[in-house]
Amino acid sequence: MDWRHRPRCDETPAWAALQQHFTQQFSGTAAFDLRQAFAQDADRAARFSFDAAEVHSDLSKNLIDDEAQRLLTQLARECGVESLRDAMLAGERINTSEQRAVTHVHWRSESKDATAPDRQAPAAPENIVNLRREITATQSAMLAYADAVRADSAFTDVVNLGVGGSDLGPRLVVQALRASGVANGPRVHFVANMDGHELAELLPQLRVDSTLFIVASKSFGTAETMQNAASARAWFAAQGGTDVARHFVAVSSNTAAAEAFGAGRCFAFDEGVGGRYSLWSPIGLPIAIAIGSAAFRDLLAGARAMDAHFAQTPLARNLPVQLALLDLWCRHFHGFGSRCVVPYHHGLRRLPAYLQQLEMESNGKRVDTRGRALSLHTAPVTWGEVGSNGQHAFFQMLHQGTQPVPVEFVLVRNPAHALPGHHTKLLANALAQARALMMGQAGDAPERHFPGNRPSTVLLLPDLSPHSLGALLSLYEHRTIVLGALWGINPFDQWGVELGKRHAGEIEAALHSGDVTALDVSTAGLLKQLR
Repeated sequence: MDWRHRPRCDETPAWAALQQHFTQQFSGTAAFDLRQAFAQDADRAARFSFDAAEVHSDLSKNLIDDEAQRLLTQLARECGVESLRDAMLAGERINTSEQRAVTHVHWRSESKDATAPDRQAPAAPENIVNLRREITATQSAMLAYADAVRADSAFTDVVNLGVGGSDLGPRLVVQALRASGVANGPRVHFVANMDGHELAELLPQLRVDSTLFIVASKSFGTAETMQNAASARAWFAAQGGTDVARHFVAVSSNTAAAEAFGAGRCFAFDEGVGGRYSLWSPIGLPIAIAIGSAAFRDLLAGARAMDAHFAQTPLARNLPVQLALLDLWCRHFHGFGSRCVVPYHHGLRRLPAYLQQLEMESNGKRVDTRGRALSLHTAPVTWGEVGSNGQHAFFQMLHQGTQPVPVEFVLVRNPAHALPGHHTKLLANALAQARALMMGQAGDAPERHFPGNRPSTVLLLPDLSPHSLGALLSLYEHRTIVLGALWGINPFDQWGVELGKRHAGEIEAALHSGDVTALDVSTAGLLKQLR
């Protein structure tokens, strides 16, 4: 099937079959019960468990049966998921609204000549071969620079100035690998918020002669980032700093603007790398400085292993595909409007925030790639908190609230610390919550009754290493892309982000001038209160 002529999910024969199956087996008096499903099928857990790269997953505690899974897998075929996947790996322009290839996977590919990470695809087109050569050169230069910064004892602190994809992915990875003891380089800080309180709180902790600032903006025009960069440069000058080129480095496709700013180095990347998919590119410079080039290459290798699984594995056992299909099943057939992600590891505490951008910015769309309005809801709300903190915050609602919410538990088998007792209790709490959501409990009073039959998924890593973390994040990327393919939308653009930026510019001008004639009455009234 040509990826450009794929039907969306609600236009396929499998969709109609799924609707019929759901009505017969999951609604009314025939409502599916997990407890009965496990009692009647001793092999259910094994059949609904998957292994991909270093990620083990258990999907068995979800409200799904074998026939639904079979029909969903058929749906993926009918939607042309395989053809779109192959087109992406081959460097075709699947980002149709911006007429771009999607190239972030090539930044973690080992071979500059292979089309796909598994090296099993036909020879790459010339544009991809050339791109791979450019990637190799840029990546080598970036990692050499990162190691040089690590070796320079004068640098004690690195500050990454970025927002969105230039912040969330790198921040997550650095925090995760710091918790695992891998991030042993200079202290790496992240400033994203335009609110000056964030930068103002950090600057007094820094010394002008020992701080490196990374200005990370693809366009080198992102309002939040450039405001923070201007303030950081002003602080640098006020503190007696003179060598801007040594203390400011840029990650941007706009090399001319970076040079005009005074950055001593600029690491560029191609237009096919979207912000929320960009941590593998030079946007990952703060990661490389924190963990070193060897560990960064291991991060890429973990992602590449998941890429190979995604490229090679049949749909029925393909973990990114099956997770996306489960998301679709939960969203449209069960009507679940959100998904809760609870990582039971301190290092993964920013994972929910990272996924919020990855999933909701990618798939929060209301028209398909042909410009047709969607009759289906897309992008469920992604939210969560690190476990076990979440147990003492919102798990009451998960257990006894009126609207079931699918919960995704992310666990790490082996801790990096040696404190006795902690990790065993942590893992026990995670598994107990998943079991309690499923089993429920009959109470002697209404307020003590737990209905149970509430869905959950478990993703398990062996440890929180660069390799396993790379595999996990690549898994989430592919899952998001597949879900977009099922809906027939473009998960690589973000036009909704631009609208707010335009309005902000108009209102900022009005705040300076006091002229509110072009504004609505409400905004004008609030602006007067702020002046």
